[in-house]
Amino acid sequence: MRKRSKYADWSKEDLIKRVQALEKRKKYGLVWDEERTKEKFEADTEGKLPVLKEVKSKEIKTDPDKPTHILVEGDNYHALSVLNYTHEKAVDVIYIDPPYNTGARDWKYNNDYVDINDAYRHSKWLSMMSNRLMVAKKLLKNDGVLICAIDENERDRLGLLLEDLFGDHEMHCITIVHNPRGVQGKNFSYTQEYAYFVFRQNLKVIGHRRIREEDIDWRNLRDNGGESLRTDAKNCFYPIIIENEKIVGFGDVVEQDIHPEKQTEKKENQYCVYPIDKNGVERKWRYARQSVEEIKDLLRAKKTRSGYEIELGKDFGTVRTVWQDSRYDANEYGTKLLHNLVPNAHFDFPKSVFNTYDCIGPILSERKNAIVLDYFAGSGTTGHAVMILNKEDGGKRRIILCTNNENDICTDVCYPRIKKVIEGHENYPDITNISSNLKYYRTAFVPSEPTDKNKDLLTKQSVEMLCLRENTFDFVLESV
Repeated sequence: MRKRSKYADWSKEDLIKRVQALEKRKKYGLVWDEERTKEKFEADTEGKLPVLKEVKSKEIKTDPDKPTHILVEGDNYHALSVLNYTHEKAVDVIYIDPPYNTGARDWKYNNDYVDINDAYRHSKWLSMMSNRLMVAKKLLKNDGVLICAIDENERDRLGLLLEDLFGDHEMHCITIVHNPRGVQGKNFSYTQEYAYFVFRQNLKVIGHRRIREEDIDWRNLRDNGGESLRTDAKNCFYPIIIENEKIVGFGDVVEQDIHPEKQTEKKENQYCVYPIDKNGVERKWRYARQSVEEIKDLLRAKKTRSGYEIELGKDFGTVRTVWQDSRYDANEYGTKLLHNLVPNAHFDFPKSVFNTYDCIGPILSERKNAIVLDYFAGSGTTGHAVMILNKEDGGKRRIILCTNNENDICTDVCYPRIKKVIEGHENYPDITNISSNLKYYRTAFVPSEPTDKNKDLLTKQSVEMLCLRENTFDFVLESV
């Protein structure tokens, strides 16, 4: 039996009072005017299906054994709609650097620039972000990670939006000092921006951060202080063997009744170094003989007047929540780098490639066949960062970049940058000349009305999307 509503016997006046009370009640979470900020893409796609159409003239082929990256020119909502067919639950990392909504007329909504005087400026931005995040969420693997860069203009609203859309996920906001000179506000000079990391709860997805060799904190492998004597751990007194200034091996644990004459003893072309301090006190190494070989790559031999010292330095560390590094400078490694790679590029405020690299690196270090998506690709920084990582460790990670062609961003900035990274640049030999392949697509539409002509058209367009889905692009047999 159907339960009678408790409002069934209410008068019109009582119902109006109830509605007014509900409207006045405070709401928890993020609320914005969605009805007045509907996007034009809904009308654009009425009676149509979005597809991808390859631009063969922009294809780049170098080595079939290298990864094939994807660049999509067009509205990113339409591109994401197609990717929901080709890459559902297939993406390891989504990294996006959306418009920051500063009020400086730096992005369009329904073909109109949004400026600081727009009463619905924040609602429009939230609608734009929400529509795309809801579609993009379906692309992430179960252990996938979403990274979203942002500054102070929309940081708090973005955080609430992400909480709403990813309620069952962990969320961490990282502070990154990207402009040490600062941007002057009314009261403060802003030097930092932010990056939200979002992933499912109870997962270990953030690995170690890499530490550059010049920043490694080296310390002596010989123990000191309390319980550092040879007698405190018999398995920690053994020789470390050096040849040609390099550590080449480890000797056996020395018997308790045998005492080396010197801290460094020469034996033919090799040197044996013992954990004996400058006062001749026999101490111990920080690692036992049975475990020291596991950290061999973290050790170095340092020559002294009397022989050698053995030093330990970790080239990795825990990812912290505040990042400071000269390589994050958006002017030096963003604007200047882009203008060197693409001299005529017109693109405001490209991010430092090392900023993006350090965001994705700890996640992708153990995922050498990962797929990375950036649907606000802009100047192509994310693609460049992934390619650097591939060059360093021989990975075959693939990139999907999506961007519109507003002010020729895709054709005149993003595409030539990726092409130059593949071909190489004499001023940046370490971070270019990265052999890769590229397929270039544009978003397009086919009519959705189920006529024979439309079905045939959709079938032809679907072939390219099937190739994209299966990551196979070369004909095996063209005719029989």
